[in-house]
Amino acid sequence: MRISAASLGLLALADYASADLHSLAVAAGKQYFGTATDNGELQDSAYTAITRELNNFGSITPANGQKWDFVEPTQNGFRYTYADVVPNFARANGQAVRCHTLLYRSQTPTWVTGGSWSKAQMTSIITTHIKNVVGHYKGQCYSWDVVNEAVDDEGNYRETVFQKVLGLDHLTLAFTTAHEVDPAAKLYYNDYNIENPNPKQKKTVELVKYIQDAGAPIHGVGLQGHFIVGSMPSQDDLETVVKDFAALDVDVAYTEVDVKFTSLPYTAAGLEAQADAYVAVINACLNVERCVGWTIWDWTDKYSWVPGTFPGQGGACLFDKDLKPKPAYSAVSSALAAAATKGSSSTKVSSTVAATSTAVTSKASSAVVSASTSEASSEPTSSAGAVPSTTAIDATPIANSSVIASPTSIPFSSVLLSSATSKTLNATAIYTNGTATATNPAGGLTTITSGASATAPADDVLTTAAPGDASPSYVVSTVYETNIYTLTACPPTVQDCPGKIGSATTEIAAFTTTVWASSVPSAPVAVKPTAPAAEVPISKCERKRLRRMRRRLAKAAARKA
Repeated sequence: MRISAASLGLLALADYASADLHSLAVAAGKQYFGTATDNGELQDSAYTAITRELNNFGSITPANGQKWDFVEPTQNGFRYTYADVVPNFARANGQAVRCHTLLYRSQTPTWVTGGSWSKAQMTSIITTHIKNVVGHYKGQCYSWDVVNEAVDDEGNYRETVFQKVLGLDHLTLAFTTAHEVDPAAKLYYNDYNIENPNPKQKKTVELVKYIQDAGAPIHGVGLQGHFIVGSMPSQDDLETVVKDFAALDVDVAYTEVDVKFTSLPYTAAGLEAQADAYVAVINACLNVERCVGWTIWDWTDKYSWVPGTFPGQGGACLFDKDLKPKPAYSAVSSALAAAATKGSSSTKVSSTVAATSTAVTSKASSAVVSASTSEASSEPTSSAGAVPSTTAIDATPIANSSVIASPTSIPFSSVLLSSATSKTLNATAIYTNGTATATNPAGGLTTITSGASATAPADDVLTTAAPGDASPSYVVSTVYETNIYTLTACPPTVQDCPGKIGSATTEIAAFTTTVWASSVPSAPVAVKPTAPAAEVPISKCERKRLRRMRRRLAKAAARKA
């Protein structure tokens, strides 16, 4: 019997706050699940309460505020009061910012589009604009949509004012200038109707190659993903295009996803078809490693751009006008949960197969925690996309752990937090009625209950995990690595925990090096498989302490048995 994506969605968690789209995306091996928003929406407290949920939306895209006509309405008259609203909102909530956009055929002031410019003048105009805007947001943007919609629907380069004066040189100028100002930001070309094979998509491949051949830095292609219920490309076609762009050695992201109805009101069958469409987009990205994530073009029909642009059409978002999740939301969370449970983003997830279990990730699991191998006296530096902090420094997440079947354990996340005087290990139990227990060297216990956080000294050993009312699967969605140590969390039954240091036992490790770190979420960064960290020498005293600890743990286990 075929089970549709909409029906599959009913198997997901009923409460949207429990499904955590961003956390599930990270657990499935992707960098983020995000949404666009705009200044006006943020005046709506009910809307804002959901938009700020980091576990649902790990990144935020300003829909309009950073466009040229808002930030430079008159030549050299830069203003950022309006443009800063959405980025400030995102950073206050620990969400990464996908900045949008620098060169665009639309929403560019008439002083630019209506002028009669020489090549030198246009070069100066573009350079001045990009240097000022990218400079203003330097260190705040995970990525920039540098050039937006430079190819028309027939597969020709658009005759924008930039193209007319500079030709294709305006592309390389824009990317080169943006990179010079903020080398840490990922630079994207972004366009619509390039999600399936067609002349426009082929021209976009040509555009990317042109930029690369000219020696300009381009890091990604954004597939906007504005789809129509009933006119959806097949998942195979979607996947083919993602692979085509990935073959150019760039990242790929769905950047403005929605699936509209061309007539309203929609029907139950229409909602099911919409759910299938969303799942196809999710799967197309899950099945290609270089596809890094998804951004929806706002999450509720209440603030969708569609009705204002296409009268009589709409219903394109995951939530309805009353801020209630639609079947598509449940279908998306189920598809991501299935991928997270399998522990691999390369496994194809079909919307026609019912999920056997639903993975739930920790409220803390999506946060990117900065860590470094430097001593406490080292000078911390801010990483791109992080909230400015005197202790935030660069870190690289290592590849997600695979799912480990263990009926006697529950998932939890662990984060090393450090200051000049103390270190703590923060663990969060996430399954209903589940607990995690940390045992310190003196024999004391710290028990962390479901959904709560507690801290224990960094050399405590997380030894036991009691089952809760949830699927018996174990998911670690984010772990961190430096040259000195790796940090992860494993249940006692796992004999080869990937985060141990100089020990063959199942404890996490005793951290003896003072490490600056921050709990401030940072921007998603590329996740690449990493070789196990080199073993760190342990002193004789430390080895003795660990042996005593193991003996205590063994005795405790024997008593429980």
